Amino acid sequence: MRPTTLLAVAGLTLALAACGNTVEQRVGGAAVGAGTGAVVAGPVGAVVGGAAGAVTAPSVVRATRGSTRY
Repeated sequence: MRPTTLLAVAGLTLALAACGNTVEQRVGGAAVGAGTGAVVAGPVGAVVGGAAGAVTAPSVVRATRGSTRY
């Protein structure tokens, strides 16, 4: 398995497992960002995507929870 594929699978797994408090949101956001960045721009993209995902994840979760209708 290629490293970028493995990283993307790990990121998706962490994203699906992460729910609840801010720490889990940041870990999930970092994993998804790193996976996406790795696919798009390689190792440098993984680092930048991971940092961006960790920073923005809590605000994205708050915004999406407020707009969800049941």
